[in-house]
Amino acid sequence: MPTGSSPREVSPPHDFRIRRDLSPGRYPLLVVFPGLDRLPGFRRLLTLKGAPPDIAEDACVEVVKDDVWMYVAPWELPPMRRRRGWKPVVAPKTDCIVVGMNHLSQSPPMVLYMDVLHEFCHILQRREGRDLWEPGVGYVDRSTEVEAYQFVVDEARERGASEEFLREYLKVDWVTPAEHQRLLKNLGVPPGS
Repeated sequence: MPTGSSPREVSPPHDFRIRRDLSPGRYPLLVVFPGLDRLPGFRRLLTLKGAPPDIAEDACVEVVKDDVWMYVAPWELPPMRRRRGWKPVVAPKTDCIVVGMNHLSQSPPMVLYMDVLHEFCHILQRREGRDLWEPGVGYVDRSTEVEAYQFVVDEARERGASEEFLREYLKVDWVTPAEHQRLLKNLGVPPGS
């Protein structure tokens, strides 16, 4: 992949499927992303985390009208949500990934592929007993975020993603430019010019 590749030029595995036409509601993960559980990247994640191969069958995706990307639905409201005015979907004792309808219907396939792997990594971390909303630790410094982002950055590099693509992917709305630079450093992605 040439340097300067855009999200549209980097492709997920050819078997990655997305149901982009879904209306708001809760669906099995493998209805929204059919065959995800058979993709090498997903299976690598399960092996890395020591998870059973059929774990995806119990997970779900909640499609919402809100203008959001993707996140794992907390089992209870995290304290930090008050500071940010965040009103997440809460799904007690359920492995549920929340995705905005616009993100699902319009984002490039590679971005959705990376996002669903990132969020599924969080599901596996939570099953290990880790706190996804570690109090007092900033987003870009949380071990759970760094680990999940590192997995998808490595996966994207294997697919030929450029460092520029990775810098853009990691530029999320809820971090400052200084935090973005720290996230790049934490993940070994060069800051660029």
